[in-house]
Amino acid sequence: MSGPDLLGVVVPARDEAALLPGCLAALRRAAAHPDLAGVPVLLVVATDRCTDATPDLARAGGAVVVDSRGDTVGDARHAGALRVLAEAAHRGVPPRRVWLAATDADSRVRGDWLALHRAAAESGVDAVLGLVRVADWAGHPPHVAAAFTRAYDAWRAGGPGALHPHVHGANLGVRGDAYLAVGGFPPLAVSEDAALAGALALAGRVLLRTPLSPVTTSARRHPRAPGGFGADLDRLADG
Repeated sequence: MSGPDLLGVVVPARDEAALLPGCLAALRRAAAHPDLAGVPVLLVVATDRCTDATPDLARAGGAVVVDSRGDTVGDARHAGALRVLAEAAHRGVPPRRVWLAATDADSRVRGDWLALHRAAAESGVDAVLGLVRVADWAGHPPHVAAAFTRAYDAWRAGGPGALHPHVHGANLGVRGDAYLAVGGFPPLAVSEDAALAGALALAGRVLLRTPLSPVTTSARRHPRAPGGFGADLDRLADG
């Protein structure tokens, strides 16, 4: 299977003026990877009831801004995905030729991240589930970083062929037709990424769980999504 004719990146953002510029700068570098030559990349920031300069900074960072007008991060991710698919339709690109990549405003992708997603699309998989890493543990007790590494990387004990069990909205990709077939991101305040991955698996779609090109994300002590990744870190901090 050949690669996508449009690669869209969806970033939900609610009052992320401090971190969004760094996220978009990393995405622009990833979009300039030589392996993406000739593949258009559309950056979409799906704003969620912002009260700061997030929308203006998104536009300044080269992104299209869509107001999700929903109540959850699932609504925001879905609104962003639909915006990419609408642009694809405008260009005459069918959903099966669109790849939807997702990350978060407090995260930074590696320079080869989008190249990896393109290669996965070319291989015929329907979705990519990647890993995250934390670069700055400031604000957390000293034991948290080691506890996170032990718990998060426990799957590696299964040997070279072991598959990781994680699903992160900060490092996820899906083919456009597969996304539409299962209804996309559901309107959930947490675990909308896991719900999408579960629906794809139940539908018999091919999921690639890869440790390659992990996304660096924040470890802020006041997570935006109760019950999400930040809450997991808080539980480690509290023992």
